[in-house]
Amino acid sequence: MPKQTFILNGKPVTVNVNDDVRVLWVLRDLLGVTGPKYGCGINVCKACTSHINGKAFNPCSVKVGDLKKKDEVTTIEGLPDTVGEELHPMQQAWINRDVAQCGYCQPGQIMAAVATVKKVRREGRTLRESDLDDIRNICRCGTYARIREAVEEGARNMP
Repeated sequence: MPKQTFILNGKPVTVNVNDDVRVLWVLRDLLGVTGPKYGCGINVCKACTSHINGKAFNPCSVKVGDLKKKDEVTTIEGLPDTVGEELHPMQQAWINRDVAQCGYCQPGQIMAAVATVKKVRREGRTLRESDLDDIRNICRCGTYARIREAVEEGARNMP
């Protein structure tokens, strides 16, 4: 069986798994990382949103064989380490705005929000309503108004 090596939440990992296995199953089933949730498996609901090399991606739609040894995968579990704090400012904003209800989509929502804020900053501009509209993660509980408020608050507090 082929060995797959990549960086997960700041640490190199190697797993023995076929190239065509989706990254989500490697994370959850082989590495015990349960933050990214399985929702649809076809890159629609975005409950599994994580980061690869600092940008949002959906591990349900990426084969582990497509990852390179230097690729850095960050899940919600590793997000606080990116700022050296117990909680990332976006996670704290979620708490402050009382966003979570069932909580299932929250890791993916937070990861998408952080990636959006970073993208906007790389482009040298401030967060707009249209950027919030582009976050397409599905929330079954419908807390979209609080999600938007939390993204704005988290963006203000991100380093």
